[in-house]
Amino acid sequence: MFISPMLLHKTEQPFEDEGFITELKLDGIRLILSKFDDRVKLYTRHNNEISSKFPELLQVNIREGTVLDGEIIVTDQQGKPNFEAMMQRFQSKKSEHNIQYCVFDVIYHKGQKVTHLPLHERKELLEEIVEDSNLICKVKWMYGNGPAYFELVKQQGLEGIVQKKANSKYQIGKRSHDWLKVINYQYTDAVITGLRKDEFGLLLGIEENNQIKPAGIMEFVTPAARKQFYSQYQDLIVDENKNFIFLEPKIKCKVKFRNYTSTGLLRIPSFIEYIS
Repeated sequence: MFISPMLLHKTEQPFEDEGFITELKLDGIRLILSKFDDRVKLYTRHNNEISSKFPELLQVNIREGTVLDGEIIVTDQQGKPNFEAMMQRFQSKKSEHNIQYCVFDVIYHKGQKVTHLPLHERKELLEEIVEDSNLICKVKWMYGNGPAYFELVKQQGLEGIVQKKANSKYQIGKRSHDWLKVINYQYTDAVITGLRKDEFGLLLGIEENNQIKPAGIMEFVTPAARKQFYSQYQDLIVDENKNFIFLEPKIKCKVKFRNYTSTGLLRIPSFIEYIS
């Protein structure tokens, strides 16, 4: 049984408020797990059933009439969530990466919808429902302490934190300011080396040792910044192929991104400002 999950709004800075709980933001794939008619089914947030991709989760010891919300992750050797490894496991049954389903909410319990209960009570229900193991666990949480926890997350190079109103109801299929995410962005200076021809995207490079190293494609650019780019790029064209127009690396910008990929590219780079 699929339930469209409640989604988070973004906020730039963590805050101190004992009326909110604080959790680690896990870098994986959102997963809805349900058990009805004695069958466990797994769904992505977009209602794609992916039960066959993770057969080990189909045998978890969960009561009939349960729907859980959480994140499925793969950890690296330091125990940190590794999104690339998670995607490798998601895309190939031959992958040997071990998964863990980290549960942070319950939507149905004993066949009854519990979305009307305040979050802190749903957390108490999870204590009854989920027994921690290497395969499934409950996400740890605390009241308040947002700024302090975010500093720890930054020191460990983790993705960010989530701050949720402790008395919030579960709003099915809605993005709510009751749930907020604070991303631990990294920042760097880059040069624009090209333009994708079909869907908008700017090729990025990073200058290292007097050379320009490819850094990926940036899709998140403000309308004003796009307009400024379009007004000047044509004078910088040096080559093109079927997919890209290549430019002299004259346009510099500051970008934010999640982390570096294993191949050294910027993950999900976003435009901040042009720099001279």
